[in-house]
Amino acid sequence: MSERIFETVITTCSLLGAVHIAPMGVRYEADDVVLKPFRPSQTLDNLVATRTAVLNVITDVRVFAGCVTGRRTWPTLPVPAANGAFAARLAGAHSHVLLHVGEIRDDAQRPTLRLLRVHEAQHSAFPGFNRAQAAVIEGAVLASRLHLLPREKIESEMAYLQIAIDKTAGPHEREAWAWLQEAVAHHHALAVGAA
Repeated sequence: MSERIFETVITTCSLLGAVHIAPMGVRYEADDVVLKPFRPSQTLDNLVATRTAVLNVITDVRVFAGCVTGRRTWPTLPVPAANGAFAARLAGAHSHVLLHVGEIRDDAQRPTLRLLRVHEAQHSAFPGFNRAQAAVIEGAVLASRLHLLPREKIESEMAYLQIAIDKTAGPHEREAWAWLQEAVAHHHALAVGAA
C-alpha cells in the first residue's frame, strides 16, 4: 500500500518570530500530523526550536509555486500559541491547524516529526482544486526536485501538466505556472553551462 501524502503549506517561526513558509507533504495518522522534512531545513530548525507549526489549507497555488521559486513573502496573521512561541498562519488560508511537536525521530537525512493538533479554525469553505491548481502543485513538487530528477522526466511531466493549465487555469494558476517554467528553464540553462 502506498503512503497517502497530502500537499499543504506549513508556517513556522524562529525564536525571534521570523515567519517561514514552506509547501510540505504531510501524512495523517489518527489525529496527528506527520512531517518528514529533508535536512537542511528552516522548517525543521524552527520546529526543533519552538516545537510549534501551523498547517494551512489553501487554494492559492501561487504560494506553492512561489516558495519553490524564491517567492516566500506571503501575507500572514498571528496565531495564539502556547509557551510564548510565535505562530502565524497564511492570511489566505481556508483553514489552519495549530500544531505542537509531540515526538521527533531523528534521521541523518529526513527526521520524522509527529505533531499534535492544538487548535483548528475554519476561515472559508474549501472548494477543492481544479485541474490547473493540481497541476501547479505537482509542478512545484517537480521544481523542488530539479537537482534529483533527469531532464527528460522533468520535461515530459511538465508537458503533460501543461494540458491541465491550458484547459482550466485562471490568472493565479497561469502566473504560478510561469514561475515554475522559468525555474525549470533556468536550471536547465545552468546545467548546460556547467557541461
